[in-house]
Amino acid sequence: MLKRILIFLSIAAIALLLYSVFVENIFSQRLSPKDSATITLNDLKCKVQYNRPSKREREIFGALVPYNKVWRTGANEATTFSTNRDLIIQGMLLPKGDYTLWTVPMENSWKVMFNSGQYQWGVNEKMEPMWDPNYDVIEIEVPTEKLDATVEKFTIAFDNTTGNLKLTLAWDSTKIEVPIRESNTEDSSNIKQKQ
Repeated sequence: MLKRILIFLSIAAIALLLYSVFVENIFSQRLSPKDSATITLNDLKCKVQYNRPSKREREIFGALVPYNKVWRTGANEATTFSTNRDLIIQGMLLPKGDYTLWTVPMENSWKVMFNSGQYQWGVNEKMEPMWDPNYDVIEIEVPTEKLDATVEKFTIAFDNTTGNLKLTLAWDSTKIEVPIRESNTEDSSNIKQKQ
């Protein structure tokens, strides 16, 4: 009996290894590697998990990433944003929780959507974003900033250098900043709801 169990476990282990190597390609380097950005300020903790495509001498915004269309904001899996505290973003409440982050790049500004839907992948088989607008909790628009230096790999980060927390997204020669702050009791009477 023990011999049969060992043989079964050996076959299962070999099958799992073969699947991992040939189907999931676990030993090959991803073209758009996974990364994350985290910030902790007192009791507030925010985290973004995303995949980082590279420029590789391509024209990015308005070409590889079309203008005026929803973008998965990275590559591969949907980009996620989590916060353990309620946030205020451009006067709108983002309740604590887990979200997916979607954007609409435009020439002079971007729309940024925090969506309560959870999607395993960023696009479907037709390469269309899996984003469902019915689950948008907030949608904002922020201006673009032209960078002097090229950002080779798409980068999401938190910036609190001035004491005003921002979520930054940068790639190629374009950068946007999403101002965020923790909600307080005074905000409840001034909060905007999603249109």
